[in-house]
Amino acid sequence: MNRTRVRSDVSIAMSVWQALFLREASARLAGARAAWIWILLEPATHIIFLMVVFGVLRHQVRQDANIEMFILVGVWGFFLVRNIAQRGMEAINANLALFSYRQVRPVDTVLARATVEAFLYVIVGAVLLAGLALLGIDVRPADPLVVMWSAFLLWTFGLGLGLMFSVLGTLIPALGKLIRIVFTPLYFLSAVMYSVASLPRALRDVVLANPITHGLEAMRSGWFAAYHGEAHISVGYLAFWSLATVFLGLAMQMRYANRLIAQ
Repeated sequence: MNRTRVRSDVSIAMSVWQALFLREASARLAGARAAWIWILLEPATHIIFLMVVFGVLRHQVRQDANIEMFILVGVWGFFLVRNIAQRGMEAINANLALFSYRQVRPVDTVLARATVEAFLYVIVGAVLLAGLALLGIDVRPADPLVVMWSAFLLWTFGLGLGLMFSVLGTLIPALGKLIRIVFTPLYFLSAVMYSVASLPRALRDVVLANPITHGLEAMRSGWFAAYHGEAHISVGYLAFWSLATVFLGLAMQMRYANRLIAQ
């Protein structure tokens, strides 16, 4: 007598996530000609431009951190959050055909994209660090655990934003365009190219309201042993916002799951 093997929910979910990960990775890297080059060039061009502006034109070199690594950490961390949030926002509309399979839920597509972006940006970061090391720049972090924990929280924050934005952007398409625009001023309000301690007190309070700022400054404090940033930088603040956005995003995914599939 044949027995029908019943797969557990966890086994099904893992299979779905694996398939979505491979699908997203293939689309990300092979969706356009030389797509992998553009993934690397985007942060690289920002880093080179800022190095020129701050290192040559303004001669602004910090004494407690080399300018190359200071900028790389800022650009890499911000782009990690931005790309996960924006690509997560587009995940549902890009995978509508897959929802005909009842095993695939809208939240799965966002999680898969966030994982792919994390994987790609680890590779991008390693390539950029290797390039600076070849130029004779010391790229060794003083406290790798602080750097990795801060990077993980930034990824989690980007995931939470992606979960929320995917619902809002799918149900209200016009809102998606506004979200993309907001990331432009956010680039200048996230301490990507400067230290929070160098700002006037009034502007400093505005920048410190941004959770991304805390993540970038925490990464720098873990990378440079002598780095003295803003005293009010708090990894706990970033962790709070990361958990809050993830929980809110998951709640929105559950609440509007049927409407998202029906889109």
